[in-house]
Parts: sequence; C-alpha cells; structure tokens
Amino acid sequence: MKRQSDRFAAQLEPPPPAAMRVAAALKGAGHEAYFVGGGVRDRLLGRPVNDWDVATDAEPEAVMACVDKAIPTGLQHGTVTVMEDGLPVEVTTYRVERGYTDGRRPDEVLYTRELRDDLGRRDFTVNAMAWDPIAGVVVDPYDGRGDLERRVLRAVGEARERFDEDGLRALRAVRFACVLDLTLDPATRAAIPETMATFRKVSAERIRVELGKILRSPRVAWGLAALRDTGLLAEFLPEALAAPAAFERAVAALAAPPDGEISRLALALWGATTDGEAPLRRLKFSTDERRRLMHTLTFRDLDPGVERTDAEVRALVARFEGQAGATDRILAVGAAWARAGDGDGPWRDLGARIERLGARRGPLKARDLPLDGKAVMRILGVPPSRAVGRILEALLQRVWAEPALNTVEGLTAVLPEVAAPLLERAESGR
Repeated sequence: MKRQSDRFAAQLEPPPPAAMRVAAALKGAGHEAYFVGGGVRDRLLGRPVNDWDVATDAEPEAVMACVDKAIPTGLQHGTVTVMEDGLPVEVTTYRVERGYTDGRRPDEVLYTRELRDDLGRRDFTVNAMAWDPIAGVVVDPYDGRGDLERRVLRAVGEARERFDEDGLRALRAVRFACVLDLTLDPATRAAIPETMATFRKVSAERIRVELGKILRSPRVAWGLAALRDTGLLAEFLPEALAAPAAFERAVAALAAPPDGEISRLALALWGATTDGEAPLRRLKFSTDERRRLMHTLTFRDLDPGVERTDAEVRALVARFEGQAGATDRILAVGAAWARAGDGDGPWRDLGARIERLGARRGPLKARDLPLDGKAVMRILGVPPSRAVGRILEALLQRVWAEPALNTVEGLTAVLPEVAAPLLERAESGR
C-alpha cells in the first residue's frame, strides 16, 4: 500500500479537534481510523472542508462502543454518524461491494480488514486517499495526490466499471472536474458515453443535485460544454441543445456568468427552447425555482435599446418586479447574452436609466399608491365595480409619468380627470 512520507502528512492542517477525538477514540480502542474521501482531497487542495468521514476496521457495534453518541444512519452499509461537540462525523467500516443491479446501490456489502480494499471501491483517485493525522500517514494507492498535482480527474481502476456500478458517477465526473478545476482523464471521459445505459437509471432528484453544483461553479461554461460533449446533457436537458448556435452562444455568455443558479440556467435555455418549464418539472425543480426561471425567460425577446419614455421604463420595471427582486437577474442575464453577441451596451444603459429614475422604489403596483379602492369610491361617490380597479391602474400609469403626483393630495386632484372616461365607458357597457 502506497504511503506518503510523514513529512508530507505533517504539512497538512489537522482536522477539527472534535473530528480528531473521534479518530483517537477508535485508535485508543485498538482499531484503525483514517480520514477519507472529500475531506482529505480538499485539505490537499487547500479548500474548505464541509464533511469529515472516517474509515475504520471496526464494525458498527464496535464503533458505537467507542464513542458517547452515535446514530445508526446507515448500518446496512456499515455507517454510523458520531456526534462530537456538535460536529457530525460519518464512520464507516472498511467494506467491499458486489453487484449493482439498479445502477446505484450495491447488491451486497461485505466488511473487510483491508483499507486498500475499501479505497478500491471508490469513484475517483482524488477521493481514494486516506489520512491518519495522528500517525502522520497518508495512504494513496492510486496516486490521487499526483492526479491533483497534474490537475486530472481519473477513475479508480477501469472507468467503465466504476460508471456501470453507479450511473451518477459519470455526471459526478463532470461536476468534480468543473468544481475542482481539473481536466478529465481521457479514459475516464471516454467511458461516459459507453455507460449511458446505466446513467439512464439515475433518478431526476440525483441529477438535479449535481446539475446545481455545476451551475454554481465558476467553470459553469466548461461544465455545460463537457455535458454536451459527453452526451450527458442530451439525456437530461435536451431542450438546451435544441438550437446548436444558441447553445454555443450560451456557453460563451457563461464564460463571465451572472450570479445565481437560476440566472445561469436561464442563459442555457435563453435561445434554445420555447418551453423552459418542461425540463424543470422533469428534473424536480421546486415551484419557486420554476417560477423564477420562467419569469426570467419571459424577457428574452425584450429589446433594451428601444426608445422609451420615463413612464414606459417604470412600467417595464413593474413587469420585471412581477416577481420581487427580479430586475437585477433579468438585466444580468440579458446583458450576459448580449455580450456574447453584439454587445451589452443597451442593457447597461437600460440598467443605468432604471437606477437614475429610482424606478425600483415604486410604486410598482396599484396597491402601492396612497389611495386605495375605498378612497376612490368615497371621493367619487361610486359603488364597487371593476371600473374602480381600472381607475387605480390609470392612476398608477399617471404616477409613472409624473412621480410628483404620488401623494394623497396629488392623486385626489387628478382623480376626477382620470376617472371620467373610465366611468363613462363602464356606464355605456363598453
């Protein structure tokens, strides 16, 4: 088993004290205890570590006997979660796995006494390292550290076997390369289209999680291009590929992406499909996420350079703000798309004018006016009717043109003039 030098291991910042106490408790009882997986990888990369996982030769019952508080979160897979000073540490017994009928879970899990056997079942070499900071040892049988130094993502053993075990691993390959700024090893990349049948068994919920991580990555443009080139995107988001030229423009636009997962997904779909909601439903996006994306896509045909009056700009912002806070998202997405084409000058000019007018501060809806329907009926002496709502909308448009009117006194003064034609139309039945 390949072990890095004590000198190298000593250079790593140790895990948090609570995680170290879990490992020390296992070792104190005569068991092996190694930190494994993403925590080791991210420590080597100098990235923040979100989760600390421990692998051990102790079986779950022995693990629970070594610590004060353990939750049997996955006994069928040899996993317990140890809570130490508020920190959850997953402790899993060394294991090997056999058979993956459903393309996700092993049909059989067997405990083993060998750390190398456990590391050999993992997906990528950068995730197949083990670290014992107490002994000052890093175990790296597949040269994961070397792959990190070479900036390469490579499957453990035969990539095709790894991807046929769990269909999600093909998508995770793109996600890890995207998020960790790695290139895909050629053999690993080649195995993705070869194992598409297994990928098709993956649930929409699991795909949604990985897609979200790609969309949030600074390398989202590379990630989407890799998804297309490997054939994965055609499997779960074919709508983005409906117009190849539009997809290429979206990738170019995402080279300097706006903030936000929904904004970036909107760009991917901006010029390619007329039905952006269908893929979101299929991928189990939430109702709120679907609404935000569909509202953004509503404005993909907007010409920001059209000459508009101040009132028209305020009316446009009211449409933007049909979903609260959407103005910045729409402006950012529109500008990014334009930068990949003829330039974003008109979008920047529109954004600057909106700021100059203070249009987002309202009023944006009739309910924002200082007069409500009851006040309109009282002042005009009219009963409730649809005409009252139309009068309030007309007052709103008047305020967009003349913001100084937006007081009780100002609106009361112009109310008869604004209301007269609407009341006349209502009386005539028009």
